[in-house]
Amino acid sequence: MKLVYTGKTKDVFALENGNYLLKFKDDCTGKDGVFDPGENSVGLTIEGVGDVNLRMSIYFFEKINAAGIPTHFVSADLANTTMEVLPAKVFGKGLEVICRHKAVGSFIRRYGAYIEPGTDLPAYVETTLKDDEKGDPLITKDALVALGIMSDAQYEDLKAQTQKITQIVADDLKEKGMVLYDIKFEFGYDANGNVMLIDEVASGNMRVYKDGQYIDPMTLSELFFA
Repeated sequence: MKLVYTGKTKDVFALENGNYLLKFKDDCTGKDGVFDPGENSVGLTIEGVGDVNLRMSIYFFEKINAAGIPTHFVSADLANTTMEVLPAKVFGKGLEVICRHKAVGSFIRRYGAYIEPGTDLPAYVETTLKDDEKGDPLITKDALVALGIMSDAQYEDLKAQTQKITQIVADDLKEKGMVLYDIKFEFGYDANGNVMLIDEVASGNMRVYKDGQYIDPMTLSELFFA
């Protein structure tokens, strides 16, 4: 294996078969020791979070694939906290996609003058450029197309897939008595330009509440697999 990228929450290795291997770590994004999926830097380390993130990712990737939505997931090795994935190119230098069912976090920080925290949102999708120095700035569909980062059709596919995947996750959590407020995804595309879900689908990338109280990632994973 050859290390090709060291990320915040996982490392990426190239495999001889042309696929890639993701090694999940125990680092979480946040600030001042407090977890925040919207932050763009590692804020804390939680022992075992890499393992539970991989377990949840396996669960949801299999479910998403079964729903006919393309992902990069191939297989996983829980003993080594690794996941084999298909090759995919990222949009531009990396793009994050957030789907919001309720107003919370950075959405409230930006638009709090117009909306109360916890207000329902219509599966609102927003995209941000992965750029730590600029604080992962928001970018519109028009700008993504104008800059050649993606085509109009790719954006519409990305948005539709985001909303479908978010509903799959939200429905699963609802069955367990929990409410999904928002979730962050990453998407890429294959050699033919087809959009696919990449990275992970895990507790560290979502905000979930139970009985009106926020659930931290480790507790969420414990409740999810209870």
